[in-house]
Amino acid sequence: MPVVANDLVSNLAFFTAMQASARQMTALFSENPRLSSIFASQQRWLMAQLGLSLHYGRDPRDPAKGLYSGRFISAAVDHRVASRNTAAAFIQEMLVYRFVRYSENPPDHRMRPLEPTDVAVQSVVKWLYAHLAILDTLTGGKRAAALAENPALFARLQPVIAQGILENHQVRNPGETFNLFTWANSGGLVMDCFISMIEAFDPQAPRVLAGPVSSAEICQRYMISKTHLKRLMNKAAEMGSLGFETVSGTNALWLSQGFVREYWIYQAEKFAIIDAAFHQETASAEPVMRLTAVP
Repeated sequence: MPVVANDLVSNLAFFTAMQASARQMTALFSENPRLSSIFASQQRWLMAQLGLSLHYGRDPRDPAKGLYSGRFISAAVDHRVASRNTAAAFIQEMLVYRFVRYSENPPDHRMRPLEPTDVAVQSVVKWLYAHLAILDTLTGGKRAAALAENPALFARLQPVIAQGILENHQVRNPGETFNLFTWANSGGLVMDCFISMIEAFDPQAPRVLAGPVSSAEICQRYMISKTHLKRLMNKAAEMGSLGFETVSGTNALWLSQGFVREYWIYQAEKFAIIDAAFHQETASAEPVMRLTAVP
């Protein structure tokens, strides 16, 4: 029974789960910063999802279908994810860092299909497993266990998830402040960090206290320059989305309710897409699960 995004947006239990997800995403980055940098901006994350969907969504009977440089570049442009030059540069970077490689057994030796390497696939499998585990805590079920017991399930889920993400306006464009961070390199990780810091959340308060932050520590942990981080913070402050206030003699970061809601909406839509894909690929038609809204 898939969850509904609107129900997640109105449920405080999901806010707690969302914070757990943010902590897991920053932890995954620490495990392999170079590989995780692929997901450190919205554009790169979308390109990675698109590339994987071309590989896993291919028709084995049609050699022309699959992950090819030209096909990826065209798809990135068609989905308004990146320009041709940016998409081409992304593919070359993935080859250099050995996150993708040319297939050793192409269906047609006149063509050069690409395929993700094991280290790249395992990183995305961990990402998906973490999301399924959080969905299990919200509504019950054994989604994460199903993936662990049947790794081949990932190949069926990924193209469906990618399509849902690429076609969902709320995921692609949840709000002005979210977009400011997520389209910047490592900006998404900085948002995850800020959200994970919130200790007490009042959905009626105009501001949400995140607590003291160390710019130096954030820059070092998430591989972002001080200049870049300062630009993001200053711009967000001009938008009224964050700021600092003195709490118990300490300079503490606050986030606006609007900023938090943008992040919340994005996560709700993404989790709903993942859950819908899981039920589509593993179960027959079932009634929709609705969480009890918390005002």
